[in-house]
Amino acid sequence: MSSNQKKTVICAVCKQPKKMSELFPLEMVHDSVVKIIQEEHPELQRTGYICLKDLNNYRIEFIKKVLEEEKGELTALEEEVIKSIKEQETVAKDINAEYEQRITFGARVSDKLSSFGGSWKFILSFLAVLLLWIALNSLMILHKMFDPFPFILLNLVLSCLAAIQAPIILMSQNRQENKDRLRSEYDYRVNLKAELEIRNLHQKMDHFLRKEWQTLLEIQQIQVELMKELSERKEKKT
Repeated sequence: MSSNQKKTVICAVCKQPKKMSELFPLEMVHDSVVKIIQEEHPELQRTGYICLKDLNNYRIEFIKKVLEEEKGELTALEEEVIKSIKEQETVAKDINAEYEQRITFGARVSDKLSSFGGSWKFILSFLAVLLLWIALNSLMILHKMFDPFPFILLNLVLSCLAAIQAPIILMSQNRQENKDRLRSEYDYRVNLKAELEIRNLHQKMDHFLRKEWQTLLEIQQIQVELMKELSERKEKKT
């Protein structure tokens, strides 16, 4: 470990001694974040250092301020995204695995029945049952027909089947809508966090480029002054 890493410096915000590896120069912090820090610490100068913990907290405050200006009052989802940025957590999850933990036994049964009711297996098997029913009550295979023409009992069975099948299908559709809604919420979380992280990265890059450009200008100015000084010396010698 180098001597610079072992060296401790006082954080300009929390006033606690920190290692250099835990500090960040204030001159490299973006102006918008510095303004928020100076609201609580007016005496702050950009010549010192700030610890990464405090810097992260003020960056989160800046993100919240930007979101509140753009969207107004923050929703629970947006608060969760900001919390994930602060704690450096991921928000992407497996929706199918999470929803399978929430699903009830009744919802599973309705999905199975809806899946079977919308298949060719059900259509063909039900058609076979209808033909068999009609044959048994039309061709007088049995000595006594249990549902003679016009098949009133068959109509009753079909009506009851339709009455039961319709709400089961609706239950399955509602469950799928809830799953789609959950997926859209997670997509919004991921997209919002990505947008905020990219915006924060752009601000860092812009500030870094401005700092580098300023340094290059200062170096160029020094070079010009050195060239002038050298030319003046040559003139004096001649």
